[in-house]
Amino acid sequence: MTEGNIVKILLLFSVPLILGNLLQQMYNTVDSIIVGNYVGSNALAAVGSSTSLINLLISFCQGASVGAGVIVSQYIGAKNREGIQKAVHTSLAISIVLGITMSIAGILFTPQLLQWMRTPSDVMGESVVYLRVFSLGILFNVVYNMAAGILNAVGNSKRSLLYLGVASTVNIFLDLLFIKTFRMGVMGAAVATNISQMVSCILALYFLIRVDDVYSVCIEKIKIHKDMALKIIKVGLPTAIQNTVISFSNVLIQSSINIFGSKAMAGFGAYLKIDGFNILPVMSISMAITTFTGQNYGAGKIDRVKKGSTITLIIGLIYTIVTGVLLLTFSHQIMSLFTKDALVIQAGMEAMKFFCPFYFLLSIMHSFAGTVRGTGKTIPPMIVLLVSLCLFRVLCIQFVLPYFNTIDAVYALYPISWLIGAVLMVLYTWKGKWLNTDRVM
Repeated sequence: MTEGNIVKILLLFSVPLILGNLLQQMYNTVDSIIVGNYVGSNALAAVGSSTSLINLLISFCQGASVGAGVIVSQYIGAKNREGIQKAVHTSLAISIVLGITMSIAGILFTPQLLQWMRTPSDVMGESVVYLRVFSLGILFNVVYNMAAGILNAVGNSKRSLLYLGVASTVNIFLDLLFIKTFRMGVMGAAVATNISQMVSCILALYFLIRVDDVYSVCIEKIKIHKDMALKIIKVGLPTAIQNTVISFSNVLIQSSINIFGSKAMAGFGAYLKIDGFNILPVMSISMAITTFTGQNYGAGKIDRVKKGSTITLIIGLIYTIVTGVLLLTFSHQIMSLFTKDALVIQAGMEAMKFFCPFYFLLSIMHSFAGTVRGTGKTIPPMIVLLVSLCLFRVLCIQFVLPYFNTIDAVYALYPISWLIGAVLMVLYTWKGKWLNTDRVM
């Protein structure tokens, strides 16, 4: 990534990332579509309401994978073979520890978490089953994301796309088998997801073990090197904390929506699956510029970092504006895929009015945040995102929403918080001294 046409490099790298995330979101969406059509709206609400808790469980691990990706990409840019090897094996060791920890936490604390979220009694039983069974497979999710982060850091995003394509196919087939044929309900959806994640995890690890390159993996060498772990933690911890706290704020928002009943839960939960088709590509583009920045910053090519940031912003804006318009135009048809319940469809369409016109703000915020993270300076983006996507939302939930007891008021928290984050991130990128960060080598 340190040589050649920047637009071409970013597109060739980010398109497989985007398609991969879209595939991942597709099989999550298919879960909900099949559950909504073959099990019912309460089951759809159970799956949807668990999404924010699932994100809470794995968000810390995703932050750690960001830190590992930044370190690996900077060593790649500096052509430091020893550093690459230590970073890759330490990253995988960390992911195994975190995955096991998150799985145990999910299994043990599912009922308490759902009660704290004020999950209605008519949805509680299925919610507990879905979240507990899903928690059994979190290890595969975390290890795969770390392996994919390594592949992305070295510029091999096509592999991630291939493995997610296989996993998506497996998941859709198993959804139909377990839910439609075997009538396993929400448990079938969770089991299908776990198996598909296990498949993508095994494929990614197998490739890393067999590849003849500087980032190849040797099972016996997977261990935590203290010095490398500290570097990864230094870069990844702010993002991990940021992801966890933002996920926590989303859990609070979900609990505010749960008050309005299972129909609202089902509609909002179904739309969140569609929401991922906008959010995840934005995050993919952010990951692309993080890797691009890391390699060029490691090579001392600051001008390419600045140009890459501008190009990434333009790509993100075009994507979010186009998809926002399409989603609004076909909102009824899209929500009808999940259920024929008119109240559930209406709840989802109402959410779309507050989300779709404003996705471009997310693109601005995450494009600049990804650029800054690539230099290793992850604390400023963390602060910006925590203030906008967490602190603002939590304060509004506690002190403003009690005076506006409508679901529209809850939905409005999202675009307002995106606007705050975009403005703060632009100001920091413009005025901050983020290019003065010391490199890891």
